[in-house]
Amino acid sequence: MAAASCVLSEDQFLCSICLDVFTDPVSTPCGHNFCKNCITEYWNINVPVQCPICKEIFTTKPELHVNTFISEMVAEFRQSAQQKASSSSSVSKPGEVPCDVCTGTKLKALKSCLVCLTSYCETHLEPHLTKPGLKRHQLIDPVENLEDRMCTKHDKPLELFCKTDQTCVCTLCHVSDHKMHDVVPLEEGYEGRKVELGKTETEIQQMIQKRQLKIQEIKQSVDLSEKDADREIAKGVQVFTALMESVERGLNELMDTIKEKQKSTENQAKVFIKELEQEISELKKRSSEVEQLSYSENHFHPLHNVQSLKAAPPTKDWTQVSIRPLYEGTVVRAVSQLEEKISLEMKKLLEGELKRVQQYVVDVTLDPDTAHPSLILSGENKKVCPGDLKRNLPDSPKRFSLNPCVLGMQSISTGRFYFEVQVKGKTAWDLGVAKESINRKEDIPLSPEDGYWTIWLRKSNKYKALNDPPVHLSLKSPPQKVGVFVDYEEGLVSFYDVDAAALIYSFTGCSFTEKLFPY
Repeated sequence: MAAASCVLSEDQFLCSICLDVFTDPVSTPCGHNFCKNCITEYWNINVPVQCPICKEIFTTKPELHVNTFISEMVAEFRQSAQQKASSSSSVSKPGEVPCDVCTGTKLKALKSCLVCLTSYCETHLEPHLTKPGLKRHQLIDPVENLEDRMCTKHDKPLELFCKTDQTCVCTLCHVSDHKMHDVVPLEEGYEGRKVELGKTETEIQQMIQKRQLKIQEIKQSVDLSEKDADREIAKGVQVFTALMESVERGLNELMDTIKEKQKSTENQAKVFIKELEQEISELKKRSSEVEQLSYSENHFHPLHNVQSLKAAPPTKDWTQVSIRPLYEGTVVRAVSQLEEKISLEMKKLLEGELKRVQQYVVDVTLDPDTAHPSLILSGENKKVCPGDLKRNLPDSPKRFSLNPCVLGMQSISTGRFYFEVQVKGKTAWDLGVAKESINRKEDIPLSPEDGYWTIWLRKSNKYKALNDPPVHLSLKSPPQKVGVFVDYEEGLVSFYDVDAAALIYSFTGCSFTEKLFPY
């Protein structure tokens, strides 16, 4: 039996009525085999009673008995087919479509039939690949919920795609509701959509790659920031340690100086006291002599010695002698020296800071479309100076109409930005950065609230940072070249005297939400 089953094909065990493997196979008197239930129902609805294959007519319904021989062979075949399916097909896993026909262990479906609304594994799919009637059924890749592929209105497969309404329709929908629409077969619609999906997938993948690169960039920035932070901390510790050592050293020197002067004062006082005590001793001695002469009964002796008393050396005039502190102003001089040392350290730090921000330098070109008509741009739009006459220029939205201003063409909306402006010999100027949406047609105050972060010079020596409120600036010397640095994320705008490597002013805690342009 096992040997026989190896050479028998599935076709030999298929019922010609249900086109499936026999269930309770029975034989008719003419020798053909059918499922017992299939042939019984066939005879119940068909008259006369005849064989569905050879059309032999029977006067009465034959008595049917299960053909045990064929039944055993079918059982053997089912077992063999199941083993074959198990070896060639995989068991359905979560997320995969299972075969609807398999009993017991559900195998993975290979195809779904839109006509039968059933999904089949490799074994149960065989009739759809071999039987002429089933070959006309529409097979698709396995999907769950096949009922969703049926038109709810006409109960027919959704075999067409309406490009006009971008929806799947059946043949009756096409005739009734979509007659004048652009309707194509589902496969064609899928191919068109597949191209769009491919483009979308490509765009999504590119967006994913960009974001992955941005993640790497951010991580690298964090690593660099951490290294910068460590470096700045080390630099800060070094500078402040040096300053504290300098302060401590200056304090010790101040204390030593004051103590030495105090000791000198004490020594001077001791000399004065000793000298005074000596004079007091001599004066007491003379006082005693005078007292003896004044009480003498010998009239000759006082008169004779009066000349010797007058000839005694005069005493020192102590009215102008005093002990004055020798350390007055010592603290002031010590603090002044310390201030000079700190100023030198500050200058070194500012020089390093200026070099750091200068690495973000941008070659700014002035934008002639923004320049006020009275301004003259020259030197490939690198210089600006006032003109004598107001030129007749188009009043574009970008142009300043009232105030003589001009913007740079370059802008910043992220990161850092640095540029320099020559102001040598000028008696008045404004410079800084301005946001893109500033009002260019009216006389608007130059303030952060109105979109300007600037400093200015008036009357050759009056400097001011136009904050809210404005801040008067006291500069040691007029700057010849001003550097402007912007850190967009930090919300920082700083101005430097480039030649002196000195910080002029900083706007801090700014909140930027749009492009900034050199002003």
